[in-house]
Amino acid sequence: MKLLDDSQIATDAAKRATYRLRGVTTKLNPSEVESVERLARSRGMQRGELIRKLILDELARDAGTVAASTELTEIMGIRLMLTNLFRPLATGQKLTPEAFDNMVAEVKKRKRSVAEDAMQDLERA
Repeated sequence: MKLLDDSQIATDAAKRATYRLRGVTTKLNPSEVESVERLARSRGMQRGELIRKLILDELARDAGTVAASTELTEIMGIRLMLTNLFRPLATGQKLTPEAFDNMVAEVKKRKRSVAEDAMQDLERA
């Protein structure tokens, strides 16, 4: 009788692949350390988590997949919302509550991809 089936073994292996097991280190002078610590404090993060995020962001940028910040994503959401609201209002069309709800749902789905497209356009410029 098997203790674990093949799907459980595959699931466990995939889970282990996400563990943070390897360290990547560098040495900094005291003023550089203070700058990193100040930045981490200003972002409300632990120093190690900030460094990890900075490394992963740089790797994503190098791979051409730039992640948009939460702020930019929300700004793009507001922009999409305003664009979609003003068009019908400017042309004298009525906006039903159902149409408004559908628009809000669509903006929620698309705002991150629109923000990431804007970031990629900025990188190319």
